[in-house]
Amino acid sequence: MQTANGHGIDSGSSELNGRIIEWLQWDKNETTLTEIQKLVEDSEWEKLKLLLLTRLSFGTAGLRGAMRAGFNGMNELVVLQTAQGLLKYIQECYPSIEDQKRGVVFGFDGRHQSRRFAEISASIFLQAKIPVFLYSKTVATPMVPFAVFEKKCLAGVMVTASHNPKNDNGYKVYWTNSAQIISPHDKGIQKYIMANLAPWPTSWNVDQLNSPLLSDPYDEMFALYFEKLAKVIPSTLIHNYNAKSHVKFVYSAMHGVGWPFIEKAFTIAALNTPIAVVEQRDPDPEFPTVQFPNPEEGKSSLVLSIKLANESQCDVILANDPDADRLACAEKNPETGEWKVFTGNELGVLLGWWAIECYKKVHSTTKLSDCYLLTSTVSSKMLAAVARAEGLQFIETLTGFKWMGNKSVELIQQGKKVLFAFEEAIGFMFSPTVLDKDGVSAACHLATMVCYLKQEENKSLMKKLEDLYHKYGYHYTITSYFICYDPQVIVKIFERIRNFSGEGTYPTSILNGTYPIKYVRDLTTGIDTSQPNGKATLPVSKSSQMITFTFDNGTVVTLRTSGTEPKIKYYAEMCAQPTQDNWSELRSTLSEMVDGILQELLQPAKHNLIPKQD
Repeated sequence: MQTANGHGIDSGSSELNGRIIEWLQWDKNETTLTEIQKLVEDSEWEKLKLLLLTRLSFGTAGLRGAMRAGFNGMNELVVLQTAQGLLKYIQECYPSIEDQKRGVVFGFDGRHQSRRFAEISASIFLQAKIPVFLYSKTVATPMVPFAVFEKKCLAGVMVTASHNPKNDNGYKVYWTNSAQIISPHDKGIQKYIMANLAPWPTSWNVDQLNSPLLSDPYDEMFALYFEKLAKVIPSTLIHNYNAKSHVKFVYSAMHGVGWPFIEKAFTIAALNTPIAVVEQRDPDPEFPTVQFPNPEEGKSSLVLSIKLANESQCDVILANDPDADRLACAEKNPETGEWKVFTGNELGVLLGWWAIECYKKVHSTTKLSDCYLLTSTVSSKMLAAVARAEGLQFIETLTGFKWMGNKSVELIQQGKKVLFAFEEAIGFMFSPTVLDKDGVSAACHLATMVCYLKQEENKSLMKKLEDLYHKYGYHYTITSYFICYDPQVIVKIFERIRNFSGEGTYPTSILNGTYPIKYVRDLTTGIDTSQPNGKATLPVSKSSQMITFTFDNGTVVTLRTSGTEPKIKYYAEMCAQPTQDNWSELRSTLSEMVDGILQELLQPAKHNLIPKQD
């Protein structure tokens, strides 16, 4: 067996030899082909095993991983294989030529190779005579599901790694209903990828990008998106508050794609054009000014925003992540001068309340009993308290907007009204114009709320949040994560929790019995001790770790792994009644409990877990 340049392959593993030969035969990208050839020449068999013996598989609505050579990386060959599998699966689901004329949508962000990955994918569909709507320039992720819905397409793909480090990229897939794919589609696509790994004779040919079946939906979708956004904001708010407001906003696109969309959104809502952080306004795949291009990280990602806000005497900061589907917000305390970065849960409560208020302003005589609020199971339960008090329906789903998006589709098809959905990872869906998280519309609605509160109630976001706590009950949350690069360590940690004092036993308390555990729900194994039959009602996934503890004092703590990053995340919340005003005591109790559960169950020092840096 020989490589392309004459060196023998003798890795000691027939399986690895086979994967090496496949790569050398299939890859047409000079950079990644040379990378594998060099590793073979240097007999770097362990590195080759890592790159070639496992492959990226569909996780959170698609693929996400490091851009590098090998079947376990994001590169042109893996994207080509993925597009081939996706095409075959769509053809199986929609065998009719008439259906296939509905086409597919492709979009891309500003990361390295994003455009190239989208163009390779588009070419494969065009070779199959399926129309393609390929955005001609970078777009916010919500523009892909929006186009799927508006153009009645069969599917959509956004090439993005969202807020991941600069070396990552991803392939997010939306189905015909314009929501992110869930089972069985993820498994079906994966099956067809594995059955179509060898590149077809025409797959590397991008000449089809001149095909009459290819069109650019950018101008049409850009205009239609903002037309629909303007209709969702009550006109009285636009004319009576936004247009008369003197509130200024600083905005960061985090080196991503958000600026042109935010600028237009503020214009159509009659908001003052935000003051952009110039260094972070335009797409830059190197993300030069931030360690992590993720506004969820807190003040460490908002250093330039805070500096600009202080200089321009601005009290509110808005920031999108690089693909503009998430929204962060910070507000300056006028008394102390300190900046508060709101958590996703806090913003979720504020925007959820605001969604109800906006709906009431337009539908003053309509009952709210057919209106729905949604959150993921690791997000604050406060929205449930709001729904109970205001007479709305509330639904909790698994973590991730793919679940909330698909549930929203079901509700809408039943004639229900979905007002708002959110997850604590600063993802918000305000009205179902886009059935996914949307940082552009969320920024526009949040800015409108700020203008309204300032003029109508002379209140800040912080003060309004306090009002909501008094009305619906104080909800205090602690959320963070540890980084763990060894999957086996993660498995070991969670298996210990499941066999804490013997096989099949979970912890019954923490801190020497100080805080007894009432219920355990394990969505990896399907156990839920709060249910009469002991079985979980939410969907179960053996491929991810997720355990929730409900304590006697009402505290809820969830430990789970991330679907896109090497993290163990934890979420803790203590829920009080509106009559309880001992907020400081509640915060102290929850802090003590979180410290206890982390040290006793995750054992970060023993397992060399890396805490979140801020």
